[in-house]
Amino acid sequence: MSQLSKKPSKQPLNQTLNQPNSLPQSSSKPSISQFIKYEWRLLLVAVQFLTRLPIPQFANYNPQWLHQSSRHFPGVGLLVGLICASVFWLGSLLFTPLVAAVISTAFGIRLTGAFHEDGLADSCDGLGGGLTRALTLTIMKDSRLGTYGVLGLVSALLIKISLLASMSLSVAIVALIIGHTLSRLLCISLLALLPYGGEIEHAKAKPMAQQLTPLQGLLSSGWLILAGLLVVLLFPNAVQQIGIWQWSLALLLGIVTTDYMRRLLRRRLDGYTGDGLGATQQLSEITIYIGLAASNPFI
Repeated sequence: MSQLSKKPSKQPLNQTLNQPNSLPQSSSKPSISQFIKYEWRLLLVAVQFLTRLPIPQFANYNPQWLHQSSRHFPGVGLLVGLICASVFWLGSLLFTPLVAAVISTAFGIRLTGAFHEDGLADSCDGLGGGLTRALTLTIMKDSRLGTYGVLGLVSALLIKISLLASMSLSVAIVALIIGHTLSRLLCISLLALLPYGGEIEHAKAKPMAQQLTPLQGLLSSGWLILAGLLVVLLFPNAVQQIGIWQWSLALLLGIVTTDYMRRLLRRRLDGYTGDGLGATQQLSEITIYIGLAASNPFI
């Protein structure tokens, strides 16, 4: 998510962010249909912000929609996970699991424009090479990639691909769906737990430099519940094959990784940045895969 901190988002979103118009305010409570329509609009904003998928332009765009759309980031993760899982399945019909994992991962990078991977690389460079907060932020804003960034990104991709290739087809599909959804839910938890630690005047998407409310966080968890229901209904054997031990380990590792990033960003930057959010998503996704791919030592 490094584009939050230093790089402009995709052109259609940049154009709409410059429009000052906002939604008309009403003293009465919105109807159910209005609520659904508004949340659907926020979901489309989130899809536009986090992916390369074509989304129609919005009339009378309100910049606050971008901040409010963060509660639907796990929904975008569910969409990306479903697409990547489909690509993995198609690839497995023609190639080995390793090749299918490479194709699926590469397709996911193309689908998101390397949005989160860029944040991971920049975070590795900044946190690895910056001795002070100011220097760290300067390095993270630099478009050039350093040694820490290259090593961190390559290592992350190799681990991710190796883990997916080690799973059976159905388990890998479930892992992609849950991993993309849960990692983005854990990622945006930092919006509720930390203040913004970057330089707001330099942030390209300033509405994102705000905190997530508890209610928004609660709504976000609904996407994970939906993802869980989908995999249970579509892949019940794979869900049982993974086992409660692996499910628990995956959740635990994801939470521990997110908490580590929370403490690291608090200590080094006094809060989250877009790059830090991207790094959190990537690292938590990997640790979720580690838990799901782990062998039960008690068998």
